[in-house]
Amino acid sequence: MSNYLGIATVTAAFAQFLQDAIEAAVAGAEVTTVRPDVTTDGVSDVRVNLYLYQVVPNPTFRNVDLPTRRSDGSLSQRPQIALDLNYLLTFFGDESQLEHHRLLGSVISALHSTPMLTRDTITRVIDAAVAADPAHFLSESNLAEQVESIRFSPLSLTLEELSQLWSSFFQTAYTLSIAYQVSVVLLEADLSPQPAPPVRQRNLYVVPVRQPIIERVVSQVSATAPITVDSTLLITGKQLRGTPTQLRIGETIIALDVGSVSDTRIVLPLAADMGLQAGVLGAQVHHPHMMGDPATEHRGFESNVAAFVLRPIITDTDLSNVTNQPDGRRAADVEIDLNPEIGKDQRVILLLTEFNPPSDRSPRAYRFEALPPDEDAPDSAASIVIPVSAVRAGSYLVRVQVDGAESLLETDTNPASPTFNQFHQPRITI
Repeated sequence: MSNYLGIATVTAAFAQFLQDAIEAAVAGAEVTTVRPDVTTDGVSDVRVNLYLYQVVPNPTFRNVDLPTRRSDGSLSQRPQIALDLNYLLTFFGDESQLEHHRLLGSVISALHSTPMLTRDTITRVIDAAVAADPAHFLSESNLAEQVESIRFSPLSLTLEELSQLWSSFFQTAYTLSIAYQVSVVLLEADLSPQPAPPVRQRNLYVVPVRQPIIERVVSQVSATAPITVDSTLLITGKQLRGTPTQLRIGETIIALDVGSVSDTRIVLPLAADMGLQAGVLGAQVHHPHMMGDPATEHRGFESNVAAFVLRPIITDTDLSNVTNQPDGRRAADVEIDLNPEIGKDQRVILLLTEFNPPSDRSPRAYRFEALPPDEDAPDSAASIVIPVSAVRAGSYLVRVQVDGAESLLETDTNPASPTFNQFHQPRITI
């Protein structure tokens, strides 16, 4: 690798390489490293100008150092960047003597016969610079230590590309030129990586790839039956059984009994103490692996996430603070107990539908959204109070939507009842 002086060192060594190549071609010829449109005082009119006009990432080595940092952000190895340097070589001389052509021929011949920048050339350039000036900037260059060889390759620029290069960059009359690419220059940051501690014990684990797949999540009663906290889930799919098998529902991880899991199905009775919340939940099967000494649980294979709706259950209702409003309607506070508990950030909506209305009109219906809880409210609660207003006096069926999941209504199963086979609970009278 090379430090930040790598590019400057390549230019200096390339210039020395060209100087060696043209000495026998035209007497007194020199090499310069300025813009082609710059006139240099005190320099021979017979010269080869070397100009770095483009730096591009090397496609082969650009990502070989990844990753350079560990998960905690500490440096694991020095980051490096791989670059290709594109140079424009411009030839000046007496055109009547074809000096620029002779310089061009000698340069092309030398670059073809020795298409690389050898370490000896790099070291010689650095040593010469330091001998002339001990404080020379090349004294700190370490390009000669780079493992990868630095090679020259000609670039085939079209007439249009050459025209754009001269007209856009230099805005001067064209002079005989060729382009070469120098590859690859590896620059390494001057950072000190933190070495990892040595490995005390090596453990090798070989496991087959066995990806679980969930095809659907339904109630064990039927595919169309609603799912509540007292339901039994039936999860069907492929390769569901692992050693061990876990099921993630929302943020809850459940360890499954061996007897409830097979390769194609999982049967799981839900319970209120599982910490589930009503709404749209995702189910995912996990197959963790026990590794290490002592053995600890590591992340293994995971299935896709299958969604299902967990509906809340209204366990009790209570009415308080009933008041008559000027228009004859009523206001009240409706307290509702729910299972599972309501999360602090969940959206709760109360739906009231008139129970057993007269046959000559449609039932009245109302919708009320619960107020946001206080900042110091607990993370979850088993009950919620929702104020209602402008409600006509009467009896109403009660439903609650929690994050879009709606509670169920009970059907009257008494054949002798006038509301047989109709919804009749839960109900409040306002």
